[in-house]
Amino acid sequence: MKKLKYTLLISAFPLLTLTGGSTAIASESNSMQISHAMKNTDAGTAAVQTSHKPWSMADKYYGAQTMAKARQALQHSAGETPMSFIMADRLESQITNGEDAFIWDAQGWYGTDENKLWIKTEGEYSFGNNKIEDAEIQALWSKPISAFWDVQTGLRYDFAPKGRTHLVAGVQGLAPYWFEVDAALFLSNKGDLTSRVEAEYDLLLNQRLILQPRAEVNFSAQDIPELSIGTGFTSLDLGLRLRYDIKREFAPYVGMEWQKTLGETADFVRTNGGATDKVVALFGLRVWY
Repeated sequence: MKKLKYTLLISAFPLLTLTGGSTAIASESNSMQISHAMKNTDAGTAAVQTSHKPWSMADKYYGAQTMAKARQALQHSAGETPMSFIMADRLESQITNGEDAFIWDAQGWYGTDENKLWIKTEGEYSFGNNKIEDAEIQALWSKPISAFWDVQTGLRYDFAPKGRTHLVAGVQGLAPYWFEVDAALFLSNKGDLTSRVEAEYDLLLNQRLILQPRAEVNFSAQDIPELSIGTGFTSLDLGLRLRYDIKREFAPYVGMEWQKTLGETADFVRTNGGATDKVVALFGLRVWY
């Protein structure tokens, strides 16, 4: 009987040893895993605390000074590289009773996202009188004041009908619903204050056929008899142009425009034997580069 007990005890000893060892190994393994997880958690917390600026994460690999130079180069190439743009928005002939005319309206700019030099010119050549009736050129400094608007200041010079110089202050940009707006105040060297607002909208009938409503209104703060301009709103033009983009940079168009002289300016026009209200047919070309 004693021999049987000793035999069972000796037989069970390796099993007890193996079980105890496995438990110890499992316990040690669990402890190592917990410790490793705690270290990872600490490291993750530290990483979160030290990487509160996501754009600085590369600094520890390449060096803060090197990355600062790289970011400066990226900003220069992305937004500070001088670029240029030229557009003749209207090169058109207007046809009406005995008062046919050629109209030009062009502008261009050179500069960066933050600072641009704008050059604008527009005018009218009368086929009936065989002379330039109106002509002006503007040189403006342009600065963005929001995502869609620039403030513009500079000078305007009128070649015809009278040589005058104006100070210019205005805004240009996109109004809600993608209306393109150009509004400006003009103060001449004679002390005359006038203003002009132009607005247009491109309605895409398809990828190449575009219908463009356009409006222009002019205002004067005082009478300018030598220019046949009266106080108040002086003129209103409402037009509709249908153009076809043969290329985005080259688009012929046709259209109609109603031209109305207003207020005291209309009195000056009637006195001089002119028409205060007319509708013109037009065809022209829109190009840009």
